[in-house]
Amino acid sequence: MGSLRGTGGLVDQTRGEKAPKEKPNQLVLRQPRQGPTDEAQMAAAAALARLEQKQPRARGPMLQDSIRNQVRKELQAEATVSGNLETLGTNMVPEPKEERSSHLAVPGVYFTCPLTGAILRKDQRETHIKEAILSHFSTDPVGASIMKIHTFNKDRDRVKLGVDTIAKYLDNIHLHPEEEKYQKIKLQNKVFQERINCLEGTHEFFEAIGFQKALLPVPDQEGPEEFYVLSEAVLAQPQSLERHKEQLLCAEPVRATLARQRRVFRPSPLASQFDLPAEFFNLTAEEVKREQRLRSEAVERLSVLRTKAMREKEEQREMRKYTYTLLRVRLPDGCLLQGTFYARERVAALYSFVREALQSDWLPFELLAAGGQKLSEDENLAFTECGLVPSALLTFSWDAAVLEDIKAAGAEPDSSILKPELLSAIERLS
Repeated sequence: MGSLRGTGGLVDQTRGEKAPKEKPNQLVLRQPRQGPTDEAQMAAAAALARLEQKQPRARGPMLQDSIRNQVRKELQAEATVSGNLETLGTNMVPEPKEERSSHLAVPGVYFTCPLTGAILRKDQRETHIKEAILSHFSTDPVGASIMKIHTFNKDRDRVKLGVDTIAKYLDNIHLHPEEEKYQKIKLQNKVFQERINCLEGTHEFFEAIGFQKALLPVPDQEGPEEFYVLSEAVLAQPQSLERHKEQLLCAEPVRATLARQRRVFRPSPLASQFDLPAEFFNLTAEEVKREQRLRSEAVERLSVLRTKAMREKEEQREMRKYTYTLLRVRLPDGCLLQGTFYARERVAALYSFVREALQSDWLPFELLAAGGQKLSEDENLAFTECGLVPSALLTFSWDAAVLEDIKAAGAEPDSSILKPELLSAIERLS
């Protein structure tokens, strides 16, 4: 929302994120098995990278894992960066009461409030954002009222009509500063009632920019009527009305942003295995299983009759069943970088996500999908179009030509691929 959101203390959703450390009892349970060393796991991961030839499959929707510790660590990091440790308590997401699986690839789908930085579940977004907007009235009534108009009212066409009408009122005052008739607005006016009065936040906006309610006599009418009348102080500074009008016209609804939940894992032979929570699917677990069974039966019956175009159309239809996708990128040292994305986001979003994590973020790199398919950052393709839903494992590689140039100059790229703060929070994938 441009300058409006700036007053709300935007919090970078990925800055300072740390994933939860493993519980000590998990290590104790594994000791009797004498698991493979890190070197052995790296070798296994490298071998898998060479052998994998098909798209990783999701193992189906499962219940969410408990996220209490993870959210606490993420909010602790964000609060430290912003210097506002006192807000930690208000940013906590209540721990879900239902049982969770301890082996989910990601604990769930979460969102970040752009005004407070709080980490939210999907069902918490609307209520939290409304409360955050209302809390802004004490410090920035104009900005808060504009956010309320654009966010509380869901009919975008009606909002646009109302906003354009308000802008017309303000334009008349600006263009005709000497004409008193433009300095007052009759509240019972038909246009005002149908276009403005029906929208939440409009009355707060008029009062915030300097209008005051007053009962005024109406010619040829017995009793007075209620008007909004512009104060003398605002009339002396008409440029403020023009500024508020531009803010109102340029504003957008306040929306929670998808939390990437960035995590870094050690090399693991489990890199291509994904246990996803139910939120990643538009269908329930039972519906997904039924769809898979029916689809398999249909494929067997019609495989010889379907054309390539028909198959591609069916595949795209299947992709639309997913709202989110969990992506892992295997780095040259075998480590894994993981993040959550909307299924319809573009490949460029993944490139930006990876670049933000690199120590040498200026070096060009490539991302390869299963089977060696190169994903171009410049192509405007969604993850659904690339077959990267509801989960996928990709391979990272530095641009070969640039590496040759660096070596020819007698230099070497940084041995550490990821930033130190990410490596300090590295986990073991299980």
